[in-house]
Amino acid sequence: MMFRIALVINPFAGLGGSVGLKGSDGLQTRSEALAKGATPRALERSCQAINVLRPYAAEISWLTAAGAMGESTLKKCGFEAEVVYQAQRADDSGAEDTQRAVQAFIEAKADLIVFAGGDGTARDVCAQLREQLPVVGIPAGVKIHSGVYAVTPTAAGRVLEQLIKGELTTLRSADVMDIDEDAFRQGTVKARRYGEMQVPGELEYMQAVKMGGKESDELVLTDIADDIIESMRPDALYIMGSGSTVAAVMEQLNLPNTLLGVDVIRNQELLAQDVTASELEDLLSQHSEKYLVITLIGGQGHIFGRGNQQLSPRVIREIGRDNIRLLATKTKLKALSGRPLRVDTGDPGLDHELSGFIAVTTGYHDQTMVAVKAVD
Repeated sequence: MMFRIALVINPFAGLGGSVGLKGSDGLQTRSEALAKGATPRALERSCQAINVLRPYAAEISWLTAAGAMGESTLKKCGFEAEVVYQAQRADDSGAEDTQRAVQAFIEAKADLIVFAGGDGTARDVCAQLREQLPVVGIPAGVKIHSGVYAVTPTAAGRVLEQLIKGELTTLRSADVMDIDEDAFRQGTVKARRYGEMQVPGELEYMQAVKMGGKESDELVLTDIADDIIESMRPDALYIMGSGSTVAAVMEQLNLPNTLLGVDVIRNQELLAQDVTASELEDLLSQHSEKYLVITLIGGQGHIFGRGNQQLSPRVIREIGRDNIRLLATKTKLKALSGRPLRVDTGDPGLDHELSGFIAVTTGYHDQTMVAVKAVD
């Protein structure tokens, strides 16, 4: 049996993440990201997923869009494909091209659509597809709030592998979410549901919809903040990640905070605000002792790879696993229902290095051991 699998890639997905732009929607943001030295990552992440399927080449008939929207990636991975859509401007494709590609896939009788991008890409696919065909999303964007994405690119490949092998038979509806990027850059999360699509019902590999909002238990957050502040070492560099749990630490220090960005402090004073990956690398090279203070995404359990691409593999390796301080309330951990924490740095080797048990600060002098898992 031949599976007709369609692939569409947003080549510019995730472009703004490493340079602190918190999104990649729009030509202006794309241009700004490129001017700041950002490099596309969607093609590389797509390859991580597609390479899993090499043993099944004889069982797959690929449909795709021309050039960077899919054809180039499939060729790089050793697959032949039928090109059913060509963007008018191959080097500058946009949302309308994703939508037109999806429509071409439907007309070409695809069995399933695979797409690489972020929440904006999921919206574009959903706008044309709704629930006509099942989908698998390869996470490649900055914003990944939607439940239609696999937990990592490799996990997306594993989902497809199981489908081809006949191991997955059930489908479930997953919400397509997106946020207002302009509000996002000002520190406000305004999430909206745009519809739902059908995804394979394998919770091991498909992520949950992100749970948003500020922690309500202020006393617990204060206890966590007090514990971290008490442990801070003189002259050491502290990279403060995004999220309301880390924001509680900054608030306790009476320092300004970039809720959805990355800040840097030393001796409990603000050293740099809303930094990019390259700026972090420069700062880290100037300090012998450095730590990373981060939290996890509620509902998903992701530590890296969701909205904090400033924490690049190079940055994480420079800090070291032992110097990561992970914060979360027990309520947030309990909401994972026993699922492990996830890492999706874009570097599979680093993901495996980060795997294992990690101590999570859940209160004042209170820690919980939780498993971190890379998805093979």
